[in-house]
Amino acid sequence: MSDPKQQICIGCGVTVQTENPDIIGYAPASALEKETIICQRCYRLKHYNEIQDVSLTDDDFLKILNGISQTDALIVMVVDIFDFNGSWLPGIHRFAGNNKVVLVGNKVDLLPKSVKHNKLIHWMKQEARDLGLRPEEVFLVSAGKGWMMKETAAAIDELRNGKDVYVVGCTNVGKSTFINRIIKEVTGEGDVITTSHFPGTTLDMIRIPLDDGKALIDTPGIINHHQMAHFVDKGDLKLITPKKEIKPKVYQLNEGQTLFFGGLARFDYISGSEKRSFVCYLANELAIHRTKTEKAAELYENHLGELLAPPRPEQVKSFPELVKQEYVIKEAKTDIVFSGLGWVTVNEPGVKVAAYVPKGVETVLRKSLI
Repeated sequence: MSDPKQQICIGCGVTVQTENPDIIGYAPASALEKETIICQRCYRLKHYNEIQDVSLTDDDFLKILNGISQTDALIVMVVDIFDFNGSWLPGIHRFAGNNKVVLVGNKVDLLPKSVKHNKLIHWMKQEARDLGLRPEEVFLVSAGKGWMMKETAAAIDELRNGKDVYVVGCTNVGKSTFINRIIKEVTGEGDVITTSHFPGTTLDMIRIPLDDGKALIDTPGIINHHQMAHFVDKGDLKLITPKKEIKPKVYQLNEGQTLFFGGLARFDYISGSEKRSFVCYLANELAIHRTKTEKAAELYENHLGELLAPPRPEQVKSFPELVKQEYVIKEAKTDIVFSGLGWVTVNEPGVKVAAYVPKGVETVLRKSLI
């Protein structure tokens, strides 16, 4: 039987225990005899895509991250390029301490092929600076497809300068997939860490030894409560989480017209002198409905959970009210971002619009990504 000190789940980093099936880290005693130990939660996630809720709080996660500022290491922060603002780690410069930070934009395969990568990297640097971070380097990758992973792994190895590497990020940014790809590049081994599109898969630090005695350390995903993922049923996550290249949808709207994105968000064109075109970048599966603004509230009241879905019918009663934020667009090529859902690009200035999202979700304006 392996040394008790070594009984860490390779999937999520939690200490394995065999006593209580209801507490995190449970595995049947027989699992401890295997070469690689995996807890029951990770086993079910890996083989049945079945999620079990866990009892770690945000404070537990933050304590783990706060320890990083005391170390001498390289920090790699992974963000989801499709949900850049929603997957930004607030306070990253505090967690980083004096350590250098490398910024990785994952899921670049979801953006339309016409997007110029150099321009996107420049955009990310600018946004990061506005959010209080000056990254050492910025990389664009698709961990799922393996794009640019070899180059990024090599650059990280050079930048770490013989130090440990901590990989940090919010839930759902593809952090574990990113690490699995790096391990594959370096060792040729397959999936080491449990990955899934459910928030919060990694529960504790997972140390992956490197050749020079240092380690690559996967940290728990921080849950950003203003992400849309927390307002949909687990089964609907796949409707709002794009899996392949997004097809932009262009809508010509007159003043006083409204678009509903499922029943999760709403966009009103209030005023701006004539017909204008608005470009929607959302998961291809999410249905968009156009209506007159004067009829929008009634449509929402009567058809939420049916025509306007997600949410599901059984969620309608508990679904938070949509909160309105008005914007006057002063600059050409501005994105109105619906955190965790996508964005609408306004190409010409001088329009007044309103964005509605569930209470607790953010909308922000930014310089156009595309």
